[in-house]
Amino acid sequence: MKFDSIIIGGGIAGYTAGLRCLEAGLKTAIISNGQSALHFSSGSIDLLSHTPTSKAVRNPAAIFNKFTHEFPDHPYSKVGKETVFESLEWYKNLLTAAGIPLTQQDNGDNHFRITPLGTLKSTWLSQPYVQQLPMRLTEHTITRIVVVQINDFRDFNAKMLTDNLIQIPEFKDVEITHVSISIDGFSELKRNACELRSIDIARILMNENEVEALATKLSAIATPDDLVILPAITGNGMGLSVLNKLHALTNLTFHEVPTMPPSMLGIRLEETMIDLFIKRGGMLLKGDQVTHGDIAEDNGKLTLKRVYTRNLESMPLTADNYIFASGSFFNKGLIAHHDKLQEPVFNLDMNSLEARSTWYNPQFFATNSQPFLSLGIKTNQVFNPMLKGKIINNLFCAGSNLGGYDPIAEGCGSGVAISTAYHAVNQLLQQRSKAHSQQPISNSLV
Repeated sequence: MKFDSIIIGGGIAGYTAGLRCLEAGLKTAIISNGQSALHFSSGSIDLLSHTPTSKAVRNPAAIFNKFTHEFPDHPYSKVGKETVFESLEWYKNLLTAAGIPLTQQDNGDNHFRITPLGTLKSTWLSQPYVQQLPMRLTEHTITRIVVVQINDFRDFNAKMLTDNLIQIPEFKDVEITHVSISIDGFSELKRNACELRSIDIARILMNENEVEALATKLSAIATPDDLVILPAITGNGMGLSVLNKLHALTNLTFHEVPTMPPSMLGIRLEETMIDLFIKRGGMLLKGDQVTHGDIAEDNGKLTLKRVYTRNLESMPLTADNYIFASGSFFNKGLIAHHDKLQEPVFNLDMNSLEARSTWYNPQFFATNSQPFLSLGIKTNQVFNPMLKGKIINNLFCAGSNLGGYDPIAEGCGSGVAISTAYHAVNQLLQQRSKAHSQQPISNSLV
């Protein structure tokens, strides 16, 4: 099978690249091994919360040029400010038009969201029912917080969240309490309710009567002036419709927090991108995995000719260009052996070959981040990877398999994924345009 572009990986970087390729009119396929890290995500889009030296960032745009000058190996330095913010605006508009509105602070600041642990995390874009607290936290207007515990649901601990919120100095004048309620549908289950995950509860809440019963219970424990913190238990193909109905029935202000996996907030993003990709004509090979590829050298340049997958072993897939968004260690896009780090599909060059003892900090909860999180594939300025020191000119890397940044400590994982994927597609489009313009015109056309 022949395509204009093939995307290897089905996370936020992979789907961003795929949707951008389709937008440019390219025949595109995505090869996805299964569930992505979005099933473990907050559902918010981080841009830049901290510098690599742990300095908090309030307004990413204001410090961006200084940041890229100070940290030239960071992916943002290769993408550039204009493309980073252009890509995030493009992604925001894309998801908003598809029914998942993403919003940010009008002044360009990051905002705080309340986490499942009762701590505050800085982020850039959030979904509608994520309360956006100002970076200057003393400016918040909350007077009372009600944390809702679902009886028999073990993936969320309202008391722990409450106890930690109370410790935040800026909340010293806020009344913070937690209340337990039940979901009627649990009584009809044949399995133990304690075994339920968030996605199971989402299925129960697809029943309109269950939603109305839950709304009645929520109205009894809170008022419209309160901030009501709920575990994220709605979605499952229905987007935000259940929460919209709960809000309409109660007029309460909700704040969703992701639970232990699966995260309904992250699943909403993934389902929306998959739906967009298929409806726009992309081919999704889900549950498959690229095992290897044929790389040839032409005039001193390396070119990826074709790739082979686990399910289509005897039927290689070919494309003019490939985007490699395979993920990091969590997705097995990168593998750590006893004596080396490896990219397992093409055996691409890594940005570090130092001793294993330098990959990690012996203190797990050290102030500085773990070094291995910033390791990845070695690339040039346009994210072409290297194989034994030579560039593969039609292969582009995107997302968490790149080196030079720490997505967790710096709070930039999804921002890097979106912007590098967007930038990679821009580069392949430029190459494609240049190649077409250099093609000789045939005599018949003349």
